[in-house]
Amino acid sequence: MAFSTSHMFRQWISDCLTRTATPNFATDTFYAALYGNTISPNENDTAANTAYNGGTGQWLTANEIYQAGQWAQGGVALTGTSGTSNFSGTTDAVWYSAANTASGSACTLANVYGDLVYDFTLTTPVAKQGVAFHYYGGVQGVTSGTFTVIWNTSGVWRITV
Repeated sequence: MAFSTSHMFRQWISDCLTRTATPNFATDTFYAALYGNTISPNENDTAANTAYNGGTGQWLTANEIYQAGQWAQGGVALTGTSGTSNFSGTTDAVWYSAANTASGSACTLANVYGDLVYDFTLTTPVAKQGVAFHYYGGVQGVTSGTFTVIWNTSGVWRITV
C-alpha cells in the first residue's frame, strides 16, 4: 500500500482524551515534514510509530523529503495556528487551523506525496508524536520555486461530533 489517504492518528486522540499526552495548543510548536510514496501511513499506529523519526514506523528521516535551507529536515513549523470549536447543533466540531506553510523561494523538491504533522514540543508519551498525516492527491514538487502546503479551510485537523 502507498500513501493514499489523510487521517488523524487515533492514538493521538486517545492520548489527549486520557491525558497521556497533554498538548498545549497555545504554546506547543507543530511541524509538517514531507514524505514520498514509499510509505504506508496507518492511522491505527502506536504513539511511538507515529512519532517523527521514532520507533519503527513510517516517519523516519530515511523516508523524508527535504532540502536544506528551503524545507528543513524535520519539517517547517506551522504558523498562524488557532484552535476553534463550534457547537451550534448543525456542524458540531473542534478543529486546529494554520496559515499555509511554505518553503524558501529557491526550493527544489520532487516526488512529494504528503506530510506528517507532529507536535515538536510534546515529550509524553513519546517525543514528537504524530497528530495527523495528509495525502496531497498525487505526486507534487517544485523546481527553484516555493513549495506551499495549502491547508484545508476546515483545518489541519478536525474532529466532528
